[in-house]
Amino acid sequence: MILPDPIQNLITAFERLPGIGPKSASRLAFYLLRAPEDVGRSLADALLSYKDRTSFCPICFNIMLADLDHCEICESPSRDETIICVVEEPLDVLAIERIGVYKGKYHVLHGVLSPIEGIGPDDLKIKPLLSRLGGGVVKEIILATNPSMEGDATALYLSRQIQPFGVHVTRLARGLPAGGDLEYADQNTLLRALSGRQEMN
Repeated sequence: MILPDPIQNLITAFERLPGIGPKSASRLAFYLLRAPEDVGRSLADALLSYKDRTSFCPICFNIMLADLDHCEICESPSRDETIICVVEEPLDVLAIERIGVYKGKYHVLHGVLSPIEGIGPDDLKIKPLLSRLGGGVVKEIILATNPSMEGDATALYLSRQIQPFGVHVTRLARGLPAGGDLEYADQNTLLRALSGRQEMN
């Protein structure tokens, strides 16, 4: 069956999103075709405005509203600035914040080291992290990268880079499944992993 170009273009656009295959993309496109017009328009408006209205914090690189100088966590005087939790993506910040026990600050790498995909240290937010350690305020770095081969390699690389600063480096405990993502972990698993974080040798 040959689809009209606008529908095929929408299906192709959906397929480019992570976790959306051809069948899901087709279902979404045909749902929008049958849905009331305001559903499609509100989706289009949200897609157009979110890039203009959001930005990344210049300190921790978490997502924030574009009209702010820094994100709410970096601005908060109640957060412990002596501890930084290093995560791969902004979604990981949300996952840890949901458990409600971590009161330190964050640093978002925006990925992990992956030589196969050509992602090296300069492609991640590693240099800004190291520059945050220069003032002597930070006492502990929690490496909360995912328990995958790339996440472990990134954590090992970071621990070696942080070592000269004399900062205490810990890693989340293995309460998380190997190969899993923080954003999909339940609260109890994340709580155990955060509480049982381990030394990086």
